[in-house]
Amino acid sequence: MPETILAMKQTGLPLGVSTKRTRRREFLEEMDRVVPWSELVALIAPYLPEGKRGRPPFPVEALLRIHFMQQ
Repeated sequence: MPETILAMKQTGLPLGVSTKRTRRREFLEEMDRVVPWSELVALIAPYLPEGKRGRPPFPVEALLRIHFMQQ
C-alpha cells in the first residue's frame, strides 16, 4: 500500500490520546473503579437475545455502560 494511503488512515491520527484531566474522564474512571462490570455482565448476559437472525446485538457491557451513564 502506498505510504500516503497509510498516513491517511484514522489509526495514524492521535485522536483520544490526550492526558488532560477532565470532569468526564474523572467520572468515567471513578465509574470503572466502583462498578463491578464483569459481575453485572455475567448476570445480564443469559437474558439477552443471541442474535441468530437480523442485525447482531450490541455487546452487553456497552449497553450496560450506556444505561448507567443515562441514569
